[in-house]
Amino acid sequence: MAQKFKEAFQKMAQNIPKGGGGAGGPNRGAGAAAAAGRAAGALMMAGGLGYGAYNSVYTVDGGHRAVVFNRIMGMKPVVYNEGLNFNIPWFEWPIVFDIRTRPVNLQTLTGSKDLQMVTIGIRVLHRPDPNQLVWIYRHLGTNYDERVLPSLMNECAKAVVARYDANELLTKREQVSAAISQELRQRAGVFNVLLEDVAITHLAFSPEYAKAVEAKQVAQQDAARAKYIVLGAQQEKKTIITKARGEAESAELIGTAVRKNPGFMKLRRIDAAKDIADIVSGSGNKVYLNADSLLLNLLGDADDKFEKSVHGQSKWFSN
Repeated sequence: MAQKFKEAFQKMAQNIPKGGGGAGGPNRGAGAAAAAGRAAGALMMAGGLGYGAYNSVYTVDGGHRAVVFNRIMGMKPVVYNEGLNFNIPWFEWPIVFDIRTRPVNLQTLTGSKDLQMVTIGIRVLHRPDPNQLVWIYRHLGTNYDERVLPSLMNECAKAVVARYDANELLTKREQVSAAISQELRQRAGVFNVLLEDVAITHLAFSPEYAKAVEAKQVAQQDAARAKYIVLGAQQEKKTIITKARGEAESAELIGTAVRKNPGFMKLRRIDAAKDIADIVSGSGNKVYLNADSLLLNLLGDADDKFEKSVHGQSKWFSN
């Protein structure tokens, strides 16, 4: 366009005579003025045509839509798709909307059902309704998301969180997110805003509540540990009682066997002597002890003395 203006000025300068005097000077001057007027008119026409041609078309990029404002009739009811489109210069100009999905994040402080303060962060993927861009521009403008979504997200999050206890916000996080999504979709639909996804990104309680929860968990762990200690003591008690009963029954059986058959002690002495002999024979040290103390004197009179004492005790009990 600048090159065309430059060429037109050069042609106009060539048509203007360099000298104004000489024979036929007045006629030549009048002709030069007429030529200059024609050149200026041609230049203005070329400029007007160039301006009109340049501003009569516009391009809508991929993922975008356009609406057109007309100086006479206002907003045109047509939504223009991607590609090359035409409009009337100066009387109309396009407004391009980005209809691709965009994220918006909000963090708000609210109270739960049990009056615990909760800080909740929400991420929303949204886009405008492509068929309602004229309404959106007329009522909200191009920054519709900044006008509508923060207030809607804040209100919906507070309304949903107030239905759940602090414990349920952690254990039923998916359910809480679905409830916020349902509320937000319903409210945003009034403003022709489509929501692709709603998710809870952050959930935190007050420091006092966090300390109380931690103390509760510690107390529960201590109680469980004490429970297992009590169970262990009870099992140990049962073990001791069972062992004592076994030893008492064993002693009673041994006493009965000794009273009925004194030879039982000889068998026990033989078994003990065998064990002692195995230990002494396997040891590398030399042992010099009395055979009676080692229960090795199996041929002595110790058994006879023991049998006499047993018979004496049985006679005494019978008397």
